[in-house]
Amino acid sequence: MKLKERCKTIEFILSDVDGVLTDGGITFDNNGIESKTFHIRDGLGVRIWRRSGYKFGILTARNSHIVKVRAAELNVEIVRQGFEQKLPTAMEVIREVGLEPEQVCYIGDDLTDLPVMRYVGLGVAVADAASEVLSEADHVTQAIGGRGAVREIIETILKAKSRWDGLISKYMAP
Repeated sequence: MKLKERCKTIEFILSDVDGVLTDGGITFDNNGIESKTFHIRDGLGVRIWRRSGYKFGILTARNSHIVKVRAAELNVEIVRQGFEQKLPTAMEVIREVGLEPEQVCYIGDDLTDLPVMRYVGLGVAVADAASEVLSEADHVTQAIGGRGAVREIIETILKAKSRWDGLISKYMAP
């Protein structure tokens, strides 16, 4: 099935964090406080996606307070942290939101993401994902993780659904 056709069925995007919503780097200060850098365009993309009536969720192997902070800032209510075996959690979340796997896009970058990417309707790898993930992905973004890859796939899906222009019209007005 072509990308555009797969995109038309997507109602829910589930995303990894480290290496997808961030560049994969983790910084600790002298007090052991962790920080991550998120790309602002990914954030606006998530807001546009949610405003259009679709669901967005986070599924990550690590536990991090800053992920909770970023999710709250973006009004993302579906946040699952601390699951290295992601598939059982992804299956549970998909059931909870009342969708079929074919209606889900999962964005990942590393080996722990492969089972979920294979399970859903659209498995997406960021451009700098592990080679095994790149070879299994239904689609690979041009952008690398933490540098607009999430926004890129949101735009791709919304354009396939003929929704993008209407959703951004308020930004285009004089």
